[in-house]
Amino acid sequence: MNPIDKTLFHLLQRCGLIAILRGVQPHEVVAIGQVLYDAGFRIIEVPLNSPDPLASIRALRDALPADCLVGAGTVLSVEAVADVAAAGGQIVVMPHSDPEVIHAARAAGMACAPGVATLTEAYAALGAGANMLKLFPAEALPPHVLKAWRAVITPPMALVPVGGIVPESIATYAAAGASGFGLGSALYRPGDNAADVARQAALFVRAWHASYGGQPSSSPSISPSSLSTASTVLP
Repeated sequence: MNPIDKTLFHLLQRCGLIAILRGVQPHEVVAIGQVLYDAGFRIIEVPLNSPDPLASIRALRDALPADCLVGAGTVLSVEAVADVAAAGGQIVVMPHSDPEVIHAARAAGMACAPGVATLTEAYAALGAGANMLKLFPAEALPPHVLKAWRAVITPPMALVPVGGIVPESIATYAAAGASGFGLGSALYRPGDNAADVARQAALFVRAWHASYGGQPSSSPSISPSSLSTASTVLP
């Protein structure tokens, strides 16, 4: 594993909830990011179809502690990968599985989670260098399908359902072998303030620990210095 792979692996073990802040605006993103961090979230993405997303990514990266990965979702092109890297992003999340985008993200030292809906797509993404697989849309990939995937894609490769996940979904996906979850509108909708997000985040974190056990303090830890090392590989 390279540094960013190790970082991602440990953070998913600690709390595999990934915040998707689609529609967030730069003037509000730091307050929302802070309540997510305080709740236990350690991976936050701002989709690139949000208002001024690169400014939000930079603001989050500058404001949040080193033990939090910040990056972009809805990354569709190699050019967008370069923009995310320049903004301080550390993770690229995609709705699709374009190998050129995966290669560009990995060459820039970032984690990459392409969207896949079949095992053929999953293995192609792994061959291109993906270090996390976004099972999207999760509504089309229910727990029994994820369980079948787990027979051939074993840990530590992360399988992360995204799409329609609510706190009540987590237990059955966890039992099937999910490594984490991408959380969209059930966590944050445009117009939600930091207090709204804090309440919703607490429900997800409670469901996570009920399904996976432990609390953040007892989960595998990673030092800020090693995370800083991981982020230094970014251009």
